[in-house]
Amino acid sequence: MERLRHDDPPRLGPYLTLARLDADSTDGGALPERRYLARTADGERTVLLCAPLPDAAAPAAWAMEAELASRLSVPRFLRPASQGSEAGLPWYAVPYTPVLPLPAALAAHGGPLPEDLVRRLGAALAAGLAAAHARGQAHAGVSPAAVLLGAAGPLLGCFGAVRSAAPGGRPGLDPGCLAPELRSGGRPEPLGDVFALGAVLAYAASGHTVPEQSELPPGLRRLLASCLARDPADRPSAPQVLHALSTTGPARTPAPAPAPAATPAATVLDEQAPPPLPGRVVAALAAQSAELLASELPAAPPARPAPQKVH
Repeated sequence: MERLRHDDPPRLGPYLTLARLDADSTDGGALPERRYLARTADGERTVLLCAPLPDAAAPAAWAMEAELASRLSVPRFLRPASQGSEAGLPWYAVPYTPVLPLPAALAAHGGPLPEDLVRRLGAALAAGLAAAHARGQAHAGVSPAAVLLGAAGPLLGCFGAVRSAAPGGRPGLDPGCLAPELRSGGRPEPLGDVFALGAVLAYAASGHTVPEQSELPPGLRRLLASCLARDPADRPSAPQVLHALSTTGPARTPAPAPAPAATPAATVLDEQAPPPLPGRVVAALAAQSAELLASELPAAPPARPAPQKVH
């Protein structure tokens, strides 16, 4: 949890903002959106509350992406439960569970995550992307900050950050997560998500989205290099990444798919419990929950007086 700043809204819709989820700056690059921990005035509901950055997103496009995300039922995608607009600022809310953005998880852990956890994290995210791609949807917002780690496994937020970017602006993603075709103005496609997933896993394993090969675990080097290929045709599909990460031992570089992938078949990972998180990350999640539970609601902004009739 981070303190609110003077330019943060005191409330959005029925929710009073209590704290920021993200630090002002992280080693994981830019933030795609503003994220708050918030609560209703009666104290009954606590939520993760999201809103666009002032300059990074076109508000109408951001709201459209939030609406689309709310209608998608995709594993591991953060799904808005309610949304609205306050003084022209759109927002959406998700019921609160303790989560840490991936950069905060690395900071709590004290460095890169173990290879086995990176594999499990990547497999869970690849499964979600594969399900979305099978429906013809690209996430277009994969980055370290978009990955939220919790006890139930990872969630992928910031849906559509590239598509909702303000004209002439950047989408608020770490530059290392933008595929070359997107940096040159291309349309978001599934293989652009695979590039971004490779950058996220490189970050989780090394602390950098564009690391040196020597910084990566040997068992992940070939797979991540294939995900980060400059030519989309040289990248594997999300189901192929899932298969490679689900295989024990050194990762095998899959051949790129010549045709759109079908809906991925169920794997043994579907029946497994979420990957165990490092102790320090668990402690950080518990501290966040305790701090939020102890937070006092700020005074609600005064209601506007009713207009007086003039006789």
